[in-house]
Amino acid sequence: MSRIVVTGGCGFIGSHLVERLAVEGHEVIAYDTSSPPPDTPLHNLSSVRYVKDDITHESSLANVITSDVDLVYHLSAVVGVDRYLRQPLDVIDVNVLGTRNVLRRALEAGVRVVVASTSEIYGKNPQVPWSEESDRVLGVTSADRWTYSTSKALAEHMTFALVREQGLRATVVRYFNVYGPRQRPAYVVSRSIQHVLTGRAPEMYDGGDQTRCFTYVDDAIEGTVRAASSPAAVGECFNLGSHKETTIREVIELVGEAAGFTGRNDHLDTGAAFGAAYQDIERRVPDTAKARAMLGWQCAVPLREGIARTIEWARQNPWWLHGPAD
Repeated sequence: MSRIVVTGGCGFIGSHLVERLAVEGHEVIAYDTSSPPPDTPLHNLSSVRYVKDDITHESSLANVITSDVDLVYHLSAVVGVDRYLRQPLDVIDVNVLGTRNVLRRALEAGVRVVVASTSEIYGKNPQVPWSEESDRVLGVTSADRWTYSTSKALAEHMTFALVREQGLRATVVRYFNVYGPRQRPAYVVSRSIQHVLTGRAPEMYDGGDQTRCFTYVDDAIEGTVRAASSPAAVGECFNLGSHKETTIREVIELVGEAAGFTGRNDHLDTGAAFGAAYQDIERRVPDTAKARAMLGWQCAVPLREGIARTIEWARQNPWWLHGPAD
């Protein structure tokens, strides 16, 4: 049994990770500004302790990331395009300054850390699939859309610099469009499921020709845990995503088919709705050869199956189904 800290442990991916670790018999500290989701079975388990605080509070982190901790999974972040546009300064403060605090504490405590990053790192690079060494291509700094990509890139820069200069034992994982139960209904899969199950039409942005590689949350967790357990993964980063490219239109149709929805989609022009601050990415496709070779990892849950699982969960959890997107 290990003692493990999960920052962002009450969030979408973090709560699934906490459950996985608890089931495996570890002692887990979930550090988050939020409370655990209502559906998690871990509220009363003595092996899981919830600490409600912010990663921008370094003194609080010092009480949690201590020398008797074996591993830190750093998942805390301000995530979601709606939040990038509404709270760009919070994105920078939490994702950059908060990550600096976590990394500093992990280094001082001598604890290995896995840092969660994102496919948004690559920005608008048109040369897909993206390997871990692909270039970043971003829009103008006046577009708040890019604060998240830039903040996570700075977090990675800090991580790799501390690995090289001060011997921090750290690994970076880059998630590609993770979806599944508990995801905030502000993303294409979760938003479409919430809409169709509550009698509303799903929203299709800009015609729906954009493509993504959707990754079911259990697959993302498996890759994250494997990265943490591999000695060879220290100092490395890994793309964690599906290799199957799907248009936004196709995924909305899959949701409608699985939920029995026969209505029409609402079409949204992002330029008219959000202005110049919103800039979309036409294609996101990962090269996952490195994760396959070094971690023995690849996605196992097909998109159709993952959507069906998420719909079944949503129907059983009215707190999410009828809750707000934020």
